Amino acid sequence: MSTTPTVVLVHGAFGDSGMWKGVIAKLQGQGYTTVAAANPLRGLESDAQYVATVTEAVDGPVVLVGHSYAGAIITRAARDASNVEALVYVAAFQPDEGESALENASRFPGAKMGPDTTAVTEHDGEPELRILPQHYQDVIAGDLPTEITDVLAVTQRPVRQQALTAELSGRPAWRTLPSWALIATQDNAIPAQAQEFMAERAGSHVVRVEASHAASISQPDAVANLIIEAAKATR
Repeated sequence: MSTTPTVVLVHGAFGDSGMWKGVIAKLQGQGYTTVAAANPLRGLESDAQYVATVTEAVDGPVVLVGHSYAGAIITRAARDASNVEALVYVAAFQPDEGESALENASRFPGAKMGPDTTAVTEHDGEPELRILPQHYQDVIAGDLPTEITDVLAVTQRPVRQQALTAELSGRPAWRTLPSWALIATQDNAIPAQAQEFMAERAGSHVVRVEASHAASISQPDAVANLIIEAAKATR
């Protein structure tokens, strides 16, 4: 069994695993095995169970990484995956027990995701959300060129509303595992002040990057370097 941790990457809402492309290239170039989990985006508990299953299938230690809503997922999933050695939050939620993603997003002013920038549709009788294409760049990826955000707006995966409103059940994994957090200082989806609050509460090792919510795309080296820092600390 290798002692070098595998990096499991979990994307958030309004995106897909392709958002990790630059990060994966950097990690693989440094010799790290990576797994990009396809987040179902259907519900906090079921999404966390899926990610825990993917993580447990890895032979050896894991650094579990979550972006955005996936921060809530890894906070829950790591309790059920015994091989997780560290958590890395990338412009992400770090909820405590009884908190939801939307609650933390609105804890401080500045979030631009709301009724004016999102579309609500129903699937299987459940409302799900997507960012309106004309607002995608402003809300998610203000530091990326329009030719990229236009594609991201079309390829985004919607999230079931209940995933964002569900409260975390049980003790958050960051209370027992070391954690790292990348704060995106120009984030219009999760205000930087909210990220700072959650990271300080969790005792996370923090790096601040001048980036939008799409930091994994616009600042892949900074994201990868933080993950590598976490991986080295666990060895």
